[in-house]
Amino acid sequence: MLLFKYISFHYLKFFFIILSALVMFLVGFDYMDNADSLSESANLVLIYLVYKVFFAIDMLLPLSLIFAMISTKIFLIRSNALVSFYSLGYSRIDVLKPFVVVSTLVIILFISLHSLSSFSRAEEFSKNIRKNSAYLSPTKDLFFTHKDKYIYFSEMLPLQERAEGIRVFSIKDNILKEVIVASSAIYRDDSWYIAKADIITKPDDMSFDSPGMKIKEAKSLNILEGFRPKMLDQVYEGKVNFTIKNAIDALFLLKDQNINTSAIKGALYKIFIYPFFVPCLVVIIFFFVPISVRFLNVSLFSFGAILATLLFWGILFMLIELSNNKTIPSEIGVVAPVVILFLIATRQWRKYRIRR
Repeated sequence: MLLFKYISFHYLKFFFIILSALVMFLVGFDYMDNADSLSESANLVLIYLVYKVFFAIDMLLPLSLIFAMISTKIFLIRSNALVSFYSLGYSRIDVLKPFVVVSTLVIILFISLHSLSSFSRAEEFSKNIRKNSAYLSPTKDLFFTHKDKYIYFSEMLPLQERAEGIRVFSIKDNILKEVIVASSAIYRDDSWYIAKADIITKPDDMSFDSPGMKIKEAKSLNILEGFRPKMLDQVYEGKVNFTIKNAIDALFLLKDQNINTSAIKGALYKIFIYPFFVPCLVVIIFFFVPISVRFLNVSLFSFGAILATLLFWGILFMLIELSNNKTIPSEIGVVAPVVILFLIATRQWRKYRIRR
């Protein structure tokens, strides 16, 4: 227990130091690059920096966990603590366990943060502040399908949960049957409420003897049940930074309509599977480090371990982006690399556990 507390303390200490340094580095350079394009409002600048911090944490936290493990291992080697632990009868697995347990717990906390919209959509919000001086900009000209209807919103304001310029086209047997025209709609009680609308009905017979178009006024209409404003904004604008709840709801809702949900699956894989490359890589790198400086060029090892980590992270990040753009399936871009890494880490774990 003493071993676990000692290593965990130093691991968390190095983790917070490295994460803070990397986040300040990224946010500082971003601010210097975009300071001229930001609003003069101090409040907006502060909100912009907060969202940039969230984005930096989202990107750099997995890397910081691995770098912290490398730093902690080097610290244990330089202080001869590692040799002392082995002399007292502790095995390599005993020394490794604190790194795996702590990194896994931090990853679980990291995943839970994606239930917050301000964290998972931080980069989107910061871009809106830089371009529009508002963290949530209206979505214009939104056209999509829902069940047997085609819906058009000329403008949607997710924050106010309101849409303007509504057109709902009802299609049957590939023939237009009815059009609902409304100036605005409000999201409430899990559906979109239209207070007043005109319903234009097209006759089946378009001959000269047909009665022509019928227009009637209707009140209190409800459409798009289950489609929340933020879900509409993300799904039909092709955005990939979902919160956990929005992604799961969108997945089940669109699956029932036989709509391609690969982008949403990719977002869920990125949230729940991608971060677990960290404990796997921690296990793999751990066993490559000798127990004493006599067998180790510390500078060379640190450089090699950091370079290998950055290389793998860069490849994984590239595969995720390819998955987001639907160039490759998300199962290949996100799931497969982490599974392969997990198998390698499991093999290493079993190999050294047997040697105990």
